[in-house]
Amino acid sequence: MNLEILIGSIVRQTTVLIAQLATSGGARAPLAHIANQVFSDLARELERQGLSRVVTADLFGISLRSYQRKMIRLRESSSDRGRSMWDAVLQYLVSRGVTTRAEVLERFNRDPEPIVRGLLSDLVQSGFVFSSGSGAHTLYRATSEDELTAVRQSQAARGLDEFVWAVVYRHGPLAGERLSELVAVDDEQLATVLERLCQNGRVTANSEGGVTRYSSQGLFLQQGAGVGWEASIYDHFLALVRTICSRLEDAPDAREYAPYTGGSTYSFDVGPGHPMREEVLSTLARFRERASDLRQRVMAHNDAHGPPETVERVVAYAGQSVIRQFDEALERERADKENGEPDESS
Repeated sequence: MNLEILIGSIVRQTTVLIAQLATSGGARAPLAHIANQVFSDLARELERQGLSRVVTADLFGISLRSYQRKMIRLRESSSDRGRSMWDAVLQYLVSRGVTTRAEVLERFNRDPEPIVRGLLSDLVQSGFVFSSGSGAHTLYRATSEDELTAVRQSQAARGLDEFVWAVVYRHGPLAGERLSELVAVDDEQLATVLERLCQNGRVTANSEGGVTRYSSQGLFLQQGAGVGWEASIYDHFLALVRTICSRLEDAPDAREYAPYTGGSTYSFDVGPGHPMREEVLSTLARFRERASDLRQRVMAHNDAHGPPETVERVVAYAGQSVIRQFDEALERERADKENGEPDESS
């Protein structure tokens, strides 16, 4: 199979996940930095796998000089995530206090008016802006800068402890510098989170040779919790990626563990009234119960006898989704009618 086809398909599905995360729960996460981050992270990973900069540049289809210049430029601007138009409109409303729709449209007259109108509506629905009136004289008022900062800090802090915990558990022992690369928050905030995690026993800090490394012996994320679900998603995705990569590697360890690694995807076509529908739907619940019991027994043994000298961390991941099948053409036609789009055949 052409690897370009496979890579392109994986990229498309990953963008679906990113788009879903960017709009989850009414949020609008800035995406202006994504293209640069993908280039930078991919380049670093290729070099980490032993490819020279000449070969890496060739894979991107650019000269070595262009590649080096771009990497330098990205490192210099790595702390500037950029601003989306959504954020720019919001900041304008904050600076004005109270303003009319006509004034907003005039301020952003170089941008398509339907987009600006859509952003205003989105800001109102997201709760960042209040509106009153109608038409060109509609009034908009944003929260104050202090209130907006407090809201953003609160949103950013929610679930951060669990996320850092997951990163430390899966990648540790980790030095602070490496951890800050994996978790894109400022050093002061990261230090505060690590202090809390160490105090409550989730993470252990060990200093040797002037370097402090963080590790964790366990990760427990409450099922269905309203906080920390980001860590669960990261943990699931990491397990999936590592499982696939382990099958692609040709290292001695990979060959040794080949009979015990890999993944299988099973699909069951059932429906209301099917005699095995309940059995199919409850399969994941039974797997969780058995895996949780096994994990508790392994941990109890390790607590009593100490961890093995050579640790082999076995990661098992199982996911389940239910999809109602439908005729894609009919579904698209129905969506077009709902959106008021004309039929192409008319």
